Amino acid sequence: MRCQICRGKASVEVRQHHAAFCPLCFVQYFLKQVKRNIQAHKMFSSSEPLLLVVSGGKDSLSLWDALLHLGYNVTALHLDLGIPGYSDRSRDACSAFATEKGADLRIISVKEEFGVSIPELAKRTRRVPCAVCGRVKRYLFNRYAVEGGFTTVVTGHNLDDEVAALLGNLLHWQTGYLARQHPHLPSTHPKLAKRVKPLYTLTERECLAYALIQRIPFLAEECPHAEGATTILYKEALNHIEEASPGTKLAFMKGFLKHKDIFRVVEEDVKLRECTLCGQVTTEGICAICRLRERAGAVVQG
Repeated sequence: MRCQICRGKASVEVRQHHAAFCPLCFVQYFLKQVKRNIQAHKMFSSSEPLLLVVSGGKDSLSLWDALLHLGYNVTALHLDLGIPGYSDRSRDACSAFATEKGADLRIISVKEEFGVSIPELAKRTRRVPCAVCGRVKRYLFNRYAVEGGFTTVVTGHNLDDEVAALLGNLLHWQTGYLARQHPHLPSTHPKLAKRVKPLYTLTERECLAYALIQRIPFLAEECPHAEGATTILYKEALNHIEEASPGTKLAFMKGFLKHKDIFRVVEEDVKLRECTLCGQVTTEGICAICRLRERAGAVVQG
């Protein structure tokens, strides 16, 4: 194979574009895709203060590296979930990258914020760890962004993540989620930061290739609580289709974004308000996180 750009020997194949690249040209291709996505959806400007969520995995660290290379004003935030062993390795991967690049990294501990770790919080409330984790993450990331003066929360969700979520929402006809799924979710309240996903057209394999070429010290293992998650099943099914018909995932995502208005539902006049306990945005008097805290305390006492 020959590199699509320099015609030298290619080592990275990008089947969805029927192309191949040498390592140096692939890095330029990756950076170009990230910048194109940012500009196409007007995610943020070069001067805006960005809060990038990093887990220590290949996707978020590759995005961090790309944003630094592209000259954006980015600060990374890592959430220590308190998962034995795994959380320590995740934090170490983020810290190692920050030290190597001289980049700004902030770390929040769930245990310090809530008094208990994610596994313990899930146990006390008798909920699936992933469901609790996702809700807590969104709450803390948004709160930290708003309180820290960041206009935008950036996440490392890639194409595989997005089409898996899309397939799951379609299979269960979650029209509300489908109406809101987009790589750029604008702020709808002064205490809600906008959320963006610059990697939404890049696959896991492309993020992996970028991380390896750039020698990024990422954590390769998956969260132990992710085993058996339906999103993994959806990703496997989509991988089989992609193998037989390269480019299907990207076409699926772009086609949805082009026609997503058909999923627009007649929304009720929902009034956003501030939680009476923590001050964060909610549609009820007390937000879901504060109710979760109360439930955890009730279970312990009982």
